[in-house]
Order: sequence, then structure tokens, then C-alpha cells
Amino acid sequence: MYDGNKIIPGLVIFVGLMTFPLWYNFGDAGPVPNPQKVENGASKCVRDTQYMRTSHMQLLDDWRDEVVRDGDRTPLVIDGKKYDKSLMNSCMECHANKQKFCDECHVYTAVKPYCWDCHYLPKEKF
Repeated sequence: MYDGNKIIPGLVIFVGLMTFPLWYNFGDAGPVPNPQKVENGASKCVRDTQYMRTSHMQLLDDWRDEVVRDGDRTPLVIDGKKYDKSLMNSCMECHANKQKFCDECHVYTAVKPYCWDCHYLPKEKF
């Protein structure tokens, strides 16, 4: 091998520099967001906290399908409280600050939801 004493250390340095961001932050994605703040003082959501953290997107997709595709606008009644199948009229009533509530988790998980392709952005309440 020609100039092996230069090529091999050069390759090791190159691989080390290229993989530096991976092993430097190994296992540390930063602090996990905890967006439990509710704006209007409501104490309960449509479903429990753990379900909403993991499956709210499925709930919203199901609501969309029921309302838009099936025409079923029957509100959900949970513990005597009515919830419209609506992002703007149910979810955003309590979680009005999109920047602090939605964006915090979606940026952390690198997810780009398409909710706002159809819905108006809520007016931020600070």
C-alpha cells in the first residue's frame, strides 16, 4: 500500500470528525417538553394525559374522518361535558397558545403536522 502511514490515520480522523455529532450527544435529546398548561382552567381533557401524548394525532384523524367524510358532528359527552369534534372549538379552547403547547412537542419530535393547511392559526394569548 502506498503511503499507508498517511492514509489510514487520515481516514480515522475523517471518520471521527464526520461522526462527532452522533457520539457527542449520544442518548441526550434534550429536556422532554411537558406541555400540560391549560389556558381556561379546565382540569380534564377529552382523554387521559398519557393517551393524548401518544395518540392525539389518531384521535384528530378519527374526528376529521367522522366530521368531514361521514358528516357526523355529534359531540362527545364525557363526564357530562360536551366536546365538539373540532380542533379549533375543543382543543384550542383550552390549549390556546399554539407556540407553547403544540410547537414545543412537534419541534422536539421533528414532526410537521398539516393541521394548519386547512385550519386558521389561533390568535396567541400571552
